[in-house]
Amino acid sequence: MTPQELEAARDRLVPDVVAGGLRVLFCGINPGLMSAATGHHFARPGNRFWPVLHASGFTPRLLLPAEQEELLEYGLGITNVVARATARADELGPAEFREGGRLLAAKVELLRPKWLAVAGVTAYRTAFGDKRAGIGPQERTLGGTRIWALPNPSGLNAQWTLPRMAEEFARLRAAADADD
Repeated sequence: MTPQELEAARDRLVPDVVAGGLRVLFCGINPGLMSAATGHHFARPGNRFWPVLHASGFTPRLLLPAEQEELLEYGLGITNVVARATARADELGPAEFREGGRLLAAKVELLRPKWLAVAGVTAYRTAFGDKRAGIGPQERTLGGTRIWALPNPSGLNAQWTLPRMAEEFARLRAAADADD
């Protein structure tokens, strides 16, 4: 993909992969330019979402971003806090995150997943006004939906190794399995 093609994807939307009653609705911060250009969530090479999803036991094999619709077969889905694509999440302002949190809450009320898993604790804090939130299950719920803040799977998040991140995702999987 050329730099011009990536730049042309700026501000595009990437359709959600959702259905009612999911076990876990994963929520990214916002689509990157590669995701917007391809129409697939977590599409940038180096993003660890798909490998971590498999390593944690959510999927029986490593899925490619182009296979994202298969998540529905496992009771999983993907959305974003902020819908518009940017090159970096730091291009988004607090007001955009808060509005994204409001829209996300409405989406969760409609779809009623068992868990909302926000991949990026800072995005969660800003979107929901919870400055003290940490990685893991949150006290806040959205209707009957419980919330889990996960580490951001971006390759830029070097403080979380793939094995350590997979352990956190596996904790969420165990909680979701216990709800079944």
